[in-house]
Amino acid sequence: MTRWRRDDGSALVLTLGYAALTIALILVCADATSLYLARKRTDAAADAAALAGAEGYSVVIVDRRPVARLSDVGVRTRAEQVIAAHDSLRLVAARTPDGTTARVTVATTWHAPLLALFAPGGVVIESTASARTAIN
Repeated sequence: MTRWRRDDGSALVLTLGYAALTIALILVCADATSLYLARKRTDAAADAAALAGAEGYSVVIVDRRPVARLSDVGVRTRAEQVIAAHDSLRLVAARTPDGTTARVTVATTWHAPLLALFAPGGVVIESTASARTAIN
């Protein structure tokens, strides 16, 4: 009987420890999910801006064949129009490296919704997307 009295309350300490661990795990998972979704939104915005930039081509005739040509100004203008619809995004770069590909880089700053103590300044997320234009 004496042995059982010394063990009184030990289950409460274990329960509190597991509860604290569970709460910490839930908070970390919620923040990780928020970061993942912010990354996916940034990727989608970069894809949309690159696609819009690739649609800003002009048609040039080369050797009696129509050829689509992009310009840095055209890609940037169209990408800015897409990014302007998003409040938290900023256009880092928009250009065409070869005249047929639009390459756009978009960035945003993610702030942890629950555990902001560990990343008070936020985390910068950058995404680069490319889209090609062609005339068939």
